[in-house]
Amino acid sequence: MMPRDTNHQGTIFGGIILAHVDQAGYIEARRHGLHRWVTASVDRVDFKAPVQVGEVVEFHARTIRLGRSSVTVQVVVDAERLDGTWARVTEAQLTMVAVDEHGKSIAFRGAEGNI
Repeated sequence: MMPRDTNHQGTIFGGIILAHVDQAGYIEARRHGLHRWVTASVDRVDFKAPVQVGEVVEFHARTIRLGRSSVTVQVVVDAERLDGTWARVTEAQLTMVAVDEHGKSIAFRGAEGNI
């Protein structure tokens, strides 16, 4: 994380982390079909610890539910601290929806249920 991403407390803006969470959710959803995906909802975000300038941040996404036209994705965010230790800093859950060129939801798969 870079200095331009900090708030007045000197930690990384939650919105910066959230933007990367959204991108990770999209990448995970895209694994279920190479078409348009939009974020329908951010169902939950828990900021557990701050991220400092210079820390390396990893985003791990996995599908936890497949619907007819949507995918629920869990994203966990870990930061490598400057002392080399790792900390879980954020957890989030998003719903991504497959859409056509007009923004209407489309079925991308016949499967429904939990993963």
